[in-house]
Amino acid sequence: MESHLTPLQPDQKFCFNCSPQVKCFNNCCQDLNQVLMPYDILRLKNHLKLTSSGFLEKYTITCIGSETGLPIISLKPAPGKEKLCPFVAPRGCLVYPARPSSCRAYPLARALSRSRESGLLTEHFALIKESHCKGFSKGQTWTVKHWIKSQDLELDFKINDLLMEIISLKNQFIAGELGTKEEYLFRLALYDIDQFRYHIQKKGVSVDSKIKAQKLHPIKTDDIDDIQLLIFAHQWVKKELFKH
Repeated sequence: MESHLTPLQPDQKFCFNCSPQVKCFNNCCQDLNQVLMPYDILRLKNHLKLTSSGFLEKYTITCIGSETGLPIISLKPAPGKEKLCPFVAPRGCLVYPARPSSCRAYPLARALSRSRESGLLTEHFALIKESHCKGFSKGQTWTVKHWIKSQDLELDFKINDLLMEIISLKNQFIAGELGTKEEYLFRLALYDIDQFRYHIQKKGVSVDSKIKAQKLHPIKTDDIDDIQLLIFAHQWVKKELFKH
């Protein structure tokens, strides 16, 4: 599918509608290339009432990113279908309330840049126009800010940015792929959150002393929810793998 990106400012307007009444409805789900962020997995496994291990085994495949050298989790196509999303049906998305952040954000793309001088992050947005999509011809008018709020993306962006920090550290301090142990710990903490909780509670996982004093007790006593645990997991990966 051909696509074109048009840069957008947060207050710029665009017209978009996606519904069963749009001629191309579900077409974008027929050409699956869906990378999952850690928060996507958390939300999907809870929506489907699966453990994180169960979800990963049933619905995903893992590869090592050629640029980052880090494990990448992607959705596995529907059985017998080369590129069809496993969660699409004629009536639409079967996991719509828990759909991945990139689906939630579409037709917006978001990127971050960091100032070398100040270290501050800046958001950049673009409108994705794909050749098959008919959703731009008519519908509601949105601004970038309005669309983000309507799709409940604020928390997605906040947690996804934590992974971007880790990728930045990886690029700075470790060339190539992670070692076997480091790859296991990365995948455990960020993608298999239920097993990460189990390891802390039952087996023990080495944790930096400052983090341990602040965070480890509520994890052991189950007084921390999955979202808080995932945020902690990003902090733990930074300390354990990259000493930051």
